[in-house]
Amino acid sequence: MWKPDRSTRKPIYQQITDYMERRISFGEFPPGSVLPSERKLANLLGVNRSTVVLAYEELRASGIVESAQGSGTRVTKHKWGLTPKQTPNWKTYVEGGTFLPNLPFIRRIREELRKKTGIIDFASGELSNDLFPADTIRSLLQEHPFLGQLGYEDPQGYRPLRQTLVSFLEEHLQIQSTDASILITSGSQQSLYLITQCLLSPNDAVAIEDPSYSYSLPMFQSAGLRLFRLPVDEHGINPEDIITLYRQHRIRMIFLNPNFQNPTGSIMATERRIRLLEIASELGIPIVEDDPFTLTALDGNPPPTLKSLDKTGNVLYIGSLSKIAASGLRIGWLLAPQTVVDRLTDARQQMDFGLSTIPQWIAEQFISEGHFENHLKTLRRELEKKRNEMVRGLQTIMGDYMSYTLPQGGLNLWCKINREVDDFKLLDEAIKRGVLFVPGSVYGSDQGHIRISFARPHFDEILPGLSYLKEALDIHCK
Repeated sequence: MWKPDRSTRKPIYQQITDYMERRISFGEFPPGSVLPSERKLANLLGVNRSTVVLAYEELRASGIVESAQGSGTRVTKHKWGLTPKQTPNWKTYVEGGTFLPNLPFIRRIREELRKKTGIIDFASGELSNDLFPADTIRSLLQEHPFLGQLGYEDPQGYRPLRQTLVSFLEEHLQIQSTDASILITSGSQQSLYLITQCLLSPNDAVAIEDPSYSYSLPMFQSAGLRLFRLPVDEHGINPEDIITLYRQHRIRMIFLNPNFQNPTGSIMATERRIRLLEIASELGIPIVEDDPFTLTALDGNPPPTLKSLDKTGNVLYIGSLSKIAASGLRIGWLLAPQTVVDRLTDARQQMDFGLSTIPQWIAEQFISEGHFENHLKTLRRELEKKRNEMVRGLQTIMGDYMSYTLPQGGLNLWCKINREVDDFKLLDEAIKRGVLFVPGSVYGSDQGHIRISFARPHFDEILPGLSYLKEALDIHCK
């Protein structure tokens, strides 16, 4: 948010006048639109209301805005009076289009993270900066000069990286693949986007977990898909529910996160996995396995992936470095039959001509030289410390306010608030005290659940953050 510069000689009201004039001329406030009230703009800019009054008077004197009793201050229909030039009404464009904006809660959380420093972040589902392998990446760049070409890369992805992933996935997750069956993407999100846009059609029925990270992604609604939910308990989804949904709605695809599920942290039971694969094979329904967390298993023994158990080729497997190494590299991968990879590669080329070679080269070096494996050992140890500190804080600070299930991997705790709460009001109280979380309703859950990340905050922020959250609950639940 722009703020007046108090170190210059230019009067603050004149700075505000110029700022608002620029916003009007750029079309942020189209002709006829209402400007923020004097009081609201003063609060946003951190100035006295009288300063904004002077600024608005300047704009009125220039013929740029006009005021009427009871209707506020508006941009004049024909700015600067003489030539009736029309600025596009960007508001109608912004509200148009088929790609929907993020949910209001998500936008609110991201806005607070952008504008506030020092806020304790229990909301972001990523690692804290001290858990990124930054020193290793710097060393790789210094010790191994990049010798690749800087033209467009193969849109399917840098082949040495795909070849390295074949070995890595087989060794660590028992997943069989070939480099031709792997598409490199800019994270899991792009894999999901390509699948929804290229393999499904508007009005197709798909099944997602309940609660589910997928529920928070407007891309599903933007693609015109009909979402049907599969309830998740401590052992994952019940595969028999898929038969019911198929009979009722002819679902065409299933989206699952079976290991350390986001947001609940649950692990699908082995017998359920086997039955799920049997049902999917019998009905001919593809399963999209989104797997960001399996390698975070705190005991170092990752549960099996659906892909490793898949004998009939029903599973499309999505993996990524974002949650467990470096989100800024934007490296993900999708394993699929060759025909699917070809289709998605073609679409990917139309979108961006393929990912930059340099981050793919870094990722290949990071994995092939054993750095990723060493990083995972350190990561598991540090995540376990943070998880235990979060649990200790919940026990000593929250008391009977919250209940939870202890996750054995992943980055988050799924908590139930044992009081009646309003998600929006509770988040608002928490923000006032300098702490963020994700309300459960973002994932399709009923109110009264929250997801708190133990991976994103630094270790010494966890207990203070829980104390602030307890204060917010005390105020809200009076």
